[in-house]
Amino acid sequence: MEKEQVTGKLDELKGKVKQGIGKATDDPSLQGEGLLDEVKGKVKQAYGDLKDAIKHTDKDAGSEINDK
Repeated sequence: MEKEQVTGKLDELKGKVKQGIGKATDDPSLQGEGLLDEVKGKVKQAYGDLKDAIKHTDKDAGSEINDK
C-alpha cells in the first residue's frame, strides 16, 4: 500500500465531514471545500493505486525473466 492511498482516503473522509458540517450549518462555502477535499483524496488514491500496480507489474516481470 502506498502512502498516497492512505493520505487520499484521509482527505476523502475529511471532505465528507466538511460537506456534512456545511450542510448542517447551511454553509455552501464549507460544502464546496469539502467537495474539493473529497475529489483531491480520490485523485491521490488513484495515483497510489497506479504506483502500486506498477510496482507489482515490475516485480512480476522480473520474476518471469528470472524463471527463464
